[in-house]
Formats: sequence, structure tokens, C-alpha cells
Amino acid sequence: MNWFPWLLWLHIFGAIIACGPIFTFPLIASMGAKEPMYANFATRISERISHGITIPLAVVQGITGLALLWVSGRDLTASTNYWLDVAIVLYVVALGFSYFVQARRVGTIVEMTMTPPPPPPPGQAPSGPPPALMALISQVRRGGMFLTALIVTIIFLMVIKPGV
Repeated sequence: MNWFPWLLWLHIFGAIIACGPIFTFPLIASMGAKEPMYANFATRISERISHGITIPLAVVQGITGLALLWVSGRDLTASTNYWLDVAIVLYVVALGFSYFVQARRVGTIVEMTMTPPPPPPPGQAPSGPPPALMALISQVRRGGMFLTALIVTIIFLMVIKPGV
């Protein structure tokens, strides 16, 4: 039996499901920022999507990708496959950054926003979010842009296959 078409279908379908939700994260974040009372909920939704869909299916992408390489007998050292080598390196960087850096930062934001700040003393205006929280949100935002750029680049390389 020829497993290649089935593995390719799983690989493409998994990529669509894994990568699709990441483009909603900026929308969820902006809605949470506009309504601060729901910011923790918005962050927890993004975190759950990441841990429940995006990261697990990104790991499946690696497995189906390796299976496709094995079934097809593609030589990664061939000069015409440089696009695949670059895509694999970017995939490893994206997966590592997503799991070891971005997910931890988002988890910290969830912890920091679990309880609302105490009310200000009478006669004083609310001080706003703590600077440490705002700095962490900025880091997560930049990390999200970095991951989006990596994913778009990987998808571009996988679809266009430059040099082939």
C-alpha cells in the first residue's frame, strides 16, 4: 500500500488545524485589552488553544513530516532540497520557542492576572496594570509576531518549494 498520499493528507490537514488558530490570537488579545475585566479570560483561551490544539498538532506535524521523508525516500542532503532543510530548522526553532519561551510567558501573565488589583485608596485614580505585566505582555506580543513570521515562512517554503 502506498502510504504517501495518506501521510501527506494528514500532514496538510494537521497544518491547517494547528496553524489556523494562531491567526486569531491577536484578535483575542485586542478584545481582552479593550475590556480589561476579561483580559485574564482572553489570555486563558489563547493559552488553552495553544496547549490543546496548536502545540500538540505541531508535534504531529513533525511526526508526519518524518514519516513522509521516510516513505518518499527524499534525500535531505540533495541541493534541490535546501528549502526543506530550512523549513525543518525553522520548525524546530518555532516549536522550541513556542513551548519553552512563549508558553511560559503566557502562563505567567495568566498567574499575574488571576486576581484583580486592590482598589486604590479613596481619592486616588487607579494606577493601571503593573509595569512588569505590561513588559511581559509586550514580550508575548513580539514573540507572537516572531512565531507568525516563522510559520508563514515555513508554509511558504512547503508550498512553493523554491529550487524544485
